[in-house]
Amino acid sequence: MRHGRAAAGWDSDHDPGLDDAGRAQAEAMAASVAARGPLPIVSSPLRRARETAAALEQSWATTAVVEAAVGEIPSPTSDLAERGRWLRQVLQGMWSAAPAEVVSWRTAVLDWLTSREADAVIVTHYVLINVAVGAATKDDRLVCCHPDNCSVTEIDVANGKLSVVQLGDEAVTVVR
Repeated sequence: MRHGRAAAGWDSDHDPGLDDAGRAQAEAMAASVAARGPLPIVSSPLRRARETAAALEQSWATTAVVEAAVGEIPSPTSDLAERGRWLRQVLQGMWSAAPAEVVSWRTAVLDWLTSREADAVIVTHYVLINVAVGAATKDDRLVCCHPDNCSVTEIDVANGKLSVVQLGDEAVTVVR
Protein backbone atom coordinates (compact mmCIF):
# COMPACT_ATOMS: atom_id res chain seq x y z
CA MET A 1 0.00 0.00 0.00
CA ARG A 2 1.06 3.55 -0.57
CA HIS A 3 1.67 5.83 2.39
CA GLY A 4 -0.74 8.61 3.32
CA ARG A 5 -0.38 12.18 2.06
CA ALA A 6 2.94 13.68 3.09
CA ALA A 7 3.26 17.03 4.81
CA ALA A 8 5.83 18.13 2.20
CA GLY A 9 7.05 17.13 -1.24
CA TRP A 10 10.22 15.72 -2.76
CA ASP A 11 11.55 19.19 -3.47
CA SER A 12 10.97 20.61 0.01
CA ASP A 13 11.76 17.91 2.63
CA HIS A 14 13.94 14.79 2.56
CA ASP A 15 11.73 12.86 4.98
CA PRO A 16 8.36 14.43 5.74
CA GLY A 17 5.79 12.83 7.97
CA LEU A 18 2.09 12.79 7.23
CA ASP A 19 -0.06 15.90 7.19
CA ASP A 20 -3.51 15.92 8.81
CA ALA A 21 -5.16 14.54 5.68
CA GLY A 22 -2.51 11.79 5.49
CA ARG A 23 -3.15 10.77 9.09
CA ALA A 24 -6.89 10.59 8.38
CA GLN A 25 -6.18 8.52 5.25
CA ALA A 26 -4.04 6.11 7.29
CA GLU A 27 -6.75 5.68 9.90
CA ALA A 28 -9.41 5.08 7.24
CA MET A 29 -7.18 2.59 5.43
CA ALA A 30 -6.47 0.70 8.66
CA ALA A 31 -10.20 0.47 9.38
CA SER A 32 -10.93 -0.74 5.84
CA VAL A 33 -8.35 -3.56 5.91
CA ALA A 34 -8.64 -4.51 9.59
CA ALA A 35 -10.62 -7.69 8.85
CA ARG A 36 -7.81 -9.00 6.59
CA GLY A 37 -5.37 -9.28 9.46
CA PRO A 38 -3.45 -9.37 11.46
CA LEU A 39 -0.72 -9.79 8.88
CA PRO A 40 2.96 -8.99 9.12
CA ILE A 41 3.61 -5.34 8.28
CA VAL A 42 6.73 -4.18 6.46
CA SER A 43 7.40 -0.46 6.20
CA SER A 44 9.74 1.77 4.29
CA PRO A 45 12.08 3.55 6.69
CA LEU A 46 10.74 6.95 5.66
CA ARG A 47 8.50 8.78 8.14
CA ARG A 48 5.40 9.01 5.95
CA ALA A 49 5.40 5.23 5.50
CA ARG A 50 6.17 4.48 9.15
CA GLU A 51 3.39 6.83 10.27
CA THR A 52 0.97 5.14 7.86
CA ALA A 53 2.02 1.71 9.13
CA ALA A 54 1.41 2.88 12.71
CA ALA A 55 -2.35 2.93 12.08
CA LEU A 56 -2.23 -0.77 11.13
CA GLU A 57 0.14 -1.57 13.99
CA GLN A 58 -2.41 -0.17 16.41
CA SER A 59 -5.32 -1.96 14.75
CA TRP A 60 -3.57 -5.33 14.71
CA ALA A 61 -1.55 -4.93 17.93
CA THR A 62 1.67 -5.71 16.11
CA THR A 63 4.90 -3.97 15.16
CA ALA A 64 6.01 -3.26 11.62
CA VAL A 65 9.40 -4.36 10.40
CA VAL A 66 11.28 -1.44 8.87
CA GLU A 67 12.89 -2.56 5.60
CA ALA A 68 15.20 -0.40 3.49
CA ALA A 69 14.43 -2.53 0.41
CA VAL A 70 10.93 -0.99 0.22
CA GLY A 71 12.17 2.58 0.53
CA GLU A 72 11.91 5.37 -2.01
CA ILE A 73 13.64 5.55 -5.39
CA PRO A 74 17.20 6.82 -4.82
CA SER A 75 17.91 10.35 -5.96
CA PRO A 76 21.32 11.25 -7.40
CA THR A 77 21.32 14.52 -5.42
CA SER A 78 20.42 15.73 -1.96
CA ASP A 79 19.67 19.25 -3.18
CA LEU A 80 15.90 19.45 -2.82
CA ALA A 81 15.19 21.61 -5.87
CA GLU A 82 17.39 19.46 -8.12
CA ARG A 83 15.87 16.33 -6.60
CA GLY A 84 12.35 17.45 -7.54
CA ARG A 85 13.40 18.30 -11.10
CA TRP A 86 15.20 14.95 -11.43
CA LEU A 87 12.18 12.96 -10.23
CA ARG A 88 9.76 14.77 -12.51
CA GLN A 89 12.04 13.99 -15.46
CA VAL A 90 12.84 10.35 -14.61
CA LEU A 91 9.17 9.49 -14.03
CA GLN A 92 8.45 10.30 -17.68
CA GLY A 93 10.87 7.63 -18.87
CA MET A 94 11.25 3.92 -19.40
CA TRP A 95 13.07 1.43 -17.20
CA SER A 96 15.11 0.32 -20.20
CA ALA A 97 16.50 3.88 -20.54
CA ALA A 98 16.73 4.76 -16.82
CA PRO A 99 20.02 5.66 -15.14
CA ALA A 100 22.06 2.66 -13.97
CA GLU A 101 21.56 3.40 -10.25
CA VAL A 102 17.79 3.50 -10.74
CA VAL A 103 17.82 0.21 -12.67
CA SER A 104 19.95 -1.35 -9.90
CA TRP A 105 17.46 -0.14 -7.30
CA ARG A 106 14.57 -1.62 -9.32
CA THR A 107 16.38 -4.95 -9.60
CA ALA A 108 16.99 -5.03 -5.84
CA VAL A 109 13.31 -4.21 -5.18
CA LEU A 110 12.15 -6.99 -7.49
CA ASP A 111 14.59 -9.47 -5.93
CA TRP A 112 13.27 -8.59 -2.48
CA LEU A 113 9.61 -8.76 -3.53
CA THR A 114 9.93 -12.07 -5.38
CA SER A 115 11.68 -13.65 -2.40
CA ARG A 116 8.60 -13.14 -0.17
CA GLU A 117 7.05 -16.41 0.92
CA ALA A 118 4.18 -15.20 3.09
CA ASP A 119 1.41 -12.63 2.85
CA ALA A 120 2.29 -9.24 4.29
CA VAL A 121 1.27 -5.62 4.10
CA ILE A 122 4.06 -3.48 2.68
CA VAL A 123 3.73 0.25 3.30
CA THR A 124 5.77 1.92 0.60
CA HIS A 125 5.91 4.55 -2.11
CA TYR A 126 4.45 5.50 -5.48
CA VAL A 127 7.45 4.47 -7.58
CA LEU A 128 7.96 1.15 -5.79
CA ILE A 129 4.33 0.20 -6.43
CA ASN A 130 4.96 1.07 -10.08
CA VAL A 131 8.02 -1.23 -10.03
CA ALA A 132 5.85 -4.15 -8.87
CA VAL A 133 2.93 -3.46 -11.21
CA GLY A 134 5.22 -2.80 -14.17
CA ALA A 135 7.13 -6.03 -13.63
CA ALA A 136 3.90 -8.00 -13.21
CA THR A 137 2.39 -6.57 -16.39
CA LYS A 138 5.66 -6.35 -18.35
CA ASP A 139 5.22 -2.59 -18.75
CA ASP A 140 8.54 -0.77 -19.30
CA ARG A 141 7.24 2.66 -18.24
CA LEU A 142 8.46 3.95 -14.88
CA VAL A 143 4.88 5.05 -14.23
CA CYS A 144 2.31 2.50 -15.39
CA CYS A 145 -0.24 3.16 -12.63
CA HIS A 146 -1.08 6.06 -10.33
CA PRO A 147 -1.64 4.70 -6.80
CA ASP A 148 -3.49 7.13 -4.57
CA ASN A 149 -2.37 7.82 -1.02
CA CYS A 150 -3.26 4.86 1.21
CA SER A 151 -4.49 2.83 -1.73
CA VAL A 152 -4.12 -0.93 -1.47
CA THR A 153 -2.61 -2.70 -4.48
CA GLU A 154 -2.58 -6.48 -4.21
CA ILE A 155 0.32 -8.33 -5.79
CA ASP A 156 0.76 -12.10 -5.75
CA VAL A 157 4.15 -13.78 -5.76
CA ALA A 158 4.35 -17.31 -7.14
CA ASN A 159 7.43 -19.13 -8.38
CA GLY A 160 9.44 -15.91 -8.33
CA LYS A 161 6.95 -14.04 -10.52
CA LEU A 162 4.68 -11.13 -9.67
CA SER A 163 1.07 -10.82 -10.78
CA VAL A 164 -1.47 -8.11 -10.09
CA VAL A 165 -4.47 -9.32 -8.13
CA GLN A 166 -6.02 -5.88 -7.85
CA LEU A 167 -4.86 -2.33 -8.46
CA GLY A 168 -5.56 0.12 -5.69
CA ASP A 169 -7.46 3.36 -6.12
CA GLU A 170 -5.70 5.76 -8.43
CA ALA A 171 -5.27 9.53 -8.40
CA VAL A 172 -3.16 12.17 -10.05
CA THR A 173 0.03 12.61 -8.06
CA VAL A 174 1.94 15.84 -8.46
CA VAL A 175 5.65 15.67 -7.69
CA ARG A 176 6.26 18.64 -5.48
